[in-house]
Amino acid sequence: MSTTLAATPGYRAVFAVREFRFVFAAHLFSLLGVVVSELALTVLVYDLTRSPLLSSLTFALGFLPYLLGGTLLAGFADRYPPRRVLVVCDLVCAGCVALMVLPTTPVAGLLVLRCAVAAVAPVFQGTRIATLADILGEGELFVLGRSLLRILSQSALLAGFGAGGLLLTVVTPRGAMAVTAATFLVSALLLRCGTARRPARASAAGSRDGIGATWGVLRDRRIRALMLLFWVPPLFAVVPEALAAPYADRIGASSAALGLLMCAMPVGTVLGELLAGSALSAATRSRAVLPLLLAGFLPFLLYALRPGLALAAVALFLAGAAGAYTLGLDAWFVDAVPEERRGRAMTLMTAGMMTVQGLGMAGAGLAAEFVPVHTVVAGAGVLATLCVAALALEVRATAPRASGGGTAGVQATERRDAAERAAASG
Repeated sequence: MSTTLAATPGYRAVFAVREFRFVFAAHLFSLLGVVVSELALTVLVYDLTRSPLLSSLTFALGFLPYLLGGTLLAGFADRYPPRRVLVVCDLVCAGCVALMVLPTTPVAGLLVLRCAVAAVAPVFQGTRIATLADILGEGELFVLGRSLLRILSQSALLAGFGAGGLLLTVVTPRGAMAVTAATFLVSALLLRCGTARRPARASAAGSRDGIGATWGVLRDRRIRALMLLFWVPPLFAVVPEALAAPYADRIGASSAALGLLMCAMPVGTVLGELLAGSALSAATRSRAVLPLLLAGFLPFLLYALRPGLALAAVALFLAGAAGAYTLGLDAWFVDAVPEERRGRAMTLMTAGMMTVQGLGMAGAGLAAEFVPVHTVVAGAGVLATLCVAALALEVRATAPRASGGGTAGVQATERRDAAERAAASG
């Protein structure tokens, strides 16, 4: 990577890195495979069983194995060369989906294969995040690269289910899954041909600790505090989306209005990240992490007023836009985790995020059985704000003087920004 490129901030500079372009394209194909296969499998299971419970279980199985895979398999992210891990994970997913296509595969087999895909997902995602730091460095380009992958993920969720539904009008559910098996193979090919071979981060001797080493990551107080800061907000952020259908029914909104409620938060997240990544300096994003986290759940309190469709959508949009805190948090996390443990830490982080989202959805549904929906969402906002405030104090207490989490870290980031601008102008 040239000095000029490294000193040029912005999303364009990230796309100028050839390896990142391959990772980005592979991420797109992999996402399409995941979203379309989830939708097609849900339809297939319902067609075979006519059971709403088993059909909904296919979605739940997309969350539950994350914790198991993230703890048992996290060591692979550092123990083996990262490119090999990424390619093998894609091939495993392609193989599992290909087996789902077979007419002889029973429903129980479909659900087991669904679990297998979900179990390898955190290893793939954690390895990819750690590899981004190898490709882009640990500074500004890494943060923006992570942001671009998140933006792509949110956009794929918005478009993927629509595309999957359209595909199912043309082909059968098994035919749609055959298409997704091909997308995983394309992702594997892009990663194999477009990324460099790098050695494993951890030595063989240091990688035999298994689950103990994975949970050992959390023994570091700083890493533990940052990890919780990644896990706790999503636990509460999914509440209004999980309850969007019953809330829309309570206020007499149409199906189209339900779609608006479901899209409001992802759209806010995408726009918030784009604005923070393109208009704010690294130092400003670092300063904004805790304020955005503390303010991010305040829009949920509007639900206490039982708002109509427009106000509810605005509240969710604002809550999504506050998700721009993740850019600064990414920088703190990659600074805190030693390189030889980075893949393991990133795998555990992504596994925890997906697991708590599943728990948050289940908890929201359970609470709504006894409490009005608008009260559940408002209560989630209050509880989330209190939890985040407690974590913010812990993060400040653990911030080393050279970290982006404290004043000295912000000043250091400002000095780096100034040096980068000077290098670019020179």
